[in-house]
Amino acid sequence: MHDGASILVLDDLVKRFGGVAAVGGLTAHVRRGSVHGLIGPNGAGKTTVINLITGLFHPTSGSIRFEGAALEAMAPQDIAARGVTRTYQNVRLFSGMTALEQVMTGCWLRRGVSLWASFLGLPAASAAWRASRDHAMHLLERVGMAHRADELAETLSYGEQRRIEIARALGSDPKLLLLDEPTAGMNAAEADAVGRLVHELRDAGLTILMVEHNMSLVTAFCDSCTVMNFGRLLAEGDPRACIADPAVQEAYFGRKHDADRIQALR
Repeated sequence: MHDGASILVLDDLVKRFGGVAAVGGLTAHVRRGSVHGLIGPNGAGKTTVINLITGLFHPTSGSIRFEGAALEAMAPQDIAARGVTRTYQNVRLFSGMTALEQVMTGCWLRRGVSLWASFLGLPAASAAWRASRDHAMHLLERVGMAHRADELAETLSYGEQRRIEIARALGSDPKLLLLDEPTAGMNAAEADAVGRLVHELRDAGLTILMVEHNMSLVTAFCDSCTVMNFGRLLAEGDPRACIADPAVQEAYFGRKHDADRIQALR
């Protein structure tokens, strides 16, 4: 049954690769208009869940409901057209393209112009190109990168490339944005800036599901979270309460965990 408060519902989701269950019966709810963390130790199955939601993988069993519609058999482009976009663990930008051009590639779902119209240079295609450019510039401003619009993306810092990737994911005006470790490799200041950007996007009406290993970021910027371990649900709810759960602490640090490291997460 569709929960009206939840934009995304995973119900008993299973994904097997051969005899290995990367996701083993996960049930989770993401509330509309929230920042929801998806956390867990390395190998917990978090990225597999993102790949299932976006159609890169199809589940072995279970269901994925987005605004009440079943996604589990849909192709990635059809899921994106419904309003679900993502970033990746490793930055995936196109070589030889400026920051503006990178973001424009994310606006293709908004264009509504056929390939033939673009190929022939028809007026509708020219108007769509200008609209995409204007929208891309707006998104660059939104992520604080408008001043870098004409620079090649590969010349930008890692943190700046992450912002470009987020702007590109916003190009199709999604309802649900999936961020896969958006602060990986960043220093504390860069990570905090991404956290504040995530809050701004949420306040503008976007729902965000964020895979993240930075527990300080999770407690500071996530409204709720799901904790996974070995492909299964370990805890769900308030981020601080989840992190304080002894089962979660044991999953991260082992039975004889370091008390100072646990305290640092709170």
